[in-house]
Amino acid sequence: MTEDLMRYDMLAQDALRGVVRRALKIARDEGLPGEHHFYISFRSTAPGVEISEKLRSQYPEEMTIVLQHQFWNLEVSEERFSVDLTFNKVPEHLVIPFSAVQGFFDPSVQFGLQFQVEGMSGETAETPATEPSAPEEPAADTAGEVVSLDAFRRK
Repeated sequence: MTEDLMRYDMLAQDALRGVVRRALKIARDEGLPGEHHFYISFRSTAPGVEISEKLRSQYPEEMTIVLQHQFWNLEVSEERFSVDLTFNKVPEHLVIPFSAVQGFFDPSVQFGLQFQVEGMSGETAETPATEPSAPEEPAADTAGEVVSLDAFRRK
């Protein structure tokens, strides 16, 4: 087989990260419509990730945030997004490059994406997950709760 010098796998991931970018822009500009909300998992050690030392020590490898009822100052650029969330009633500002995002899931419509993050080993999937298991919804007072993406992965 010929070597893929075009890196179609990376081109596909970049295109699918555009879906995440666009969804976040809609949330920024119009709010979250209907029951839509997002679980976003990212590598906390990836280049460009900006989180407090407290959060970094609590989540040294991976972190999942929930954008649903309580988030503020969502900003989205071509390379990254930033958002303010509360963790145990303490406000935190997070900056997350799209290249650090490992997973995106909107349980309201059972739509999910998984990405390979550079420097990570293991299996990768960059195709939409259309029938993942539905996660439990976070309680209203758990803004910023971290959940495992294992619940969203296909078996």
